This record gives sequence, structure tokens and C-alpha cells, in this order.
Amino acid sequence: MPQLKITYFDIHGGRAEPVRLALAIGGIAFEDHRFTYAEFPEVRKSTPFGQVPTMTVDGVQITQSDSMLRYAGKLAGLYPEDAYQALLCDEVMYVVEEAGVKMGPTYRMTGDAQKEARLALVHGSMPVYLRWLEQQLAAHGSEFFADNRLTVADLKVFVDVRTLNSGRLDHIPTDLVEQVAPKLNAHMKRIAELPAVQAYYAKFK
Repeated sequence: MPQLKITYFDIHGGRAEPVRLALAIGGIAFEDHRFTYAEFPEVRKSTPFGQVPTMTVDGVQITQSDSMLRYAGKLAGLYPEDAYQALLCDEVMYVVEEAGVKMGPTYRMTGDAQKEARLALVHGSMPVYLRWLEQQLAAHGSEFFADNRLTVADLKVFVDVRTLNSGRLDHIPTDLVEQVAPKLNAHMKRIAELPAVQAYYAKFK
């Protein structure tokens, strides 16, 4: 098994969290290098694009979170071997990633500018992608997004919905997902109750 290291902010969310979860669920050992926001300016100097997360595989630094997530999923048995099921998995992951890209600039905003930008998302693109995810879930059995089992697509959506519900995002209603896509919210709760997921978060209590 390769020597793995994940470098990301010390938060239970964001782009590294599905990767951490996949590795933990699969019982894959990795160094969980977490840092504070104050430390980020120094950390980013050692990354190719000044961005995190990064994954180090046997000493080789890797960028791009969805690539890391697919790799972690393959190591952990959480990525489909069937080409079509892998396509469905990737489709869901990229939709969530694209939504995150739209949200990204708002983290650097404050005050009315942030409020205006986030409310524009709440009343614009966010309901569109959340409803699409709910439709995809229903189309594939209502329990998982692909392969009729837990995959990294479920973990990616789980982290996204969990964050939207958390109250940590100013101007994002904590009941947005429940109001727009209740079956997606139910999916998040089911994933949260999986023993392996509960065991992962129990380490941080």
C-alpha cells in the first residue's frame, strides 16, 4: 500500500473531506496533515498552484481534489469498476465540484457583497443542482448515486449537503436542501449513520 498524506485545512468539510472519508472507510492508512487558515499562506508556497488539498503518494505531490477522490475510491473499493457506473459516479462528483467553484469566490467576500453573492446562488444555481442531484438519486434507486452501493459520489454529495446544512455559511439557509431536495437531505442523514462514517467523526470528539 502506498504511503499517503493529505494536506488541507483543519475543517470537517471542503474538498479534502470526501477523500479523507473514503480512505478512512476503506481502512487505508494516511497522514492527515491539517493546518489553520493563518498557516495557509506558508503552506501554499509548497503547492503547484497555491491551492489545497494536495495528496502525497510515496513522496510525489498530487493536485486536483476529484482526481484524489477517484484514486482514494479505487484504493478503498468505493469507485465502480464498470465503465458506465464510473461515468455516473464522475458526473455527480463534477456537478458538486462545479457548484463549489461558483461558491468559492464568496469566501473571499464580506458584508453586503458576500450576502448579495450568496443569495444570488440560493435563488439561482443552487436549487438547480440540488434538484438535479435528487433526480439522479431517484433514477438510480434512491439509496445511492451509482453502482447500487456506497461510492465516492455519495461521499462528495454527503459532505456538500452537510456543509450547506451546518450554519457555517452565512446567508445560506440551513433548511435550503430540505426545502429544495428533501430526498437529498435524507440521503445525507443515511450516509451519516453508516458505522464507518460515525467511527471517522467520533475520532474528533
